[in-house]
Amino acid sequence: MPVRGQTVYDSIDDWLIIAVVAGILFYGSSKIPQLAHSLGRSVGEFKKGRLEVEKEIKADQAASANATTPAGPAH
Repeated sequence: MPVRGQTVYDSIDDWLIIAVVAGILFYGSSKIPQLAHSLGRSVGEFKKGRLEVEKEIKADQAASANATTPAGPAH
């Protein structure tokens, strides 16, 4: 029973259950593993791309920091 002022669909768990049921209804139970696999691969590719961009940004920041640092006294 919901608490006063709280609706039934406030929890993320409620929406997850609704999404799973809707997915089974729309795609059928045989397509769910394929969809989950595709989603997992997409998330993996996204994370891989994000890490590459972060590495490039750090490398650029390090290069610009080294370029602006004085070399010291010349002999």
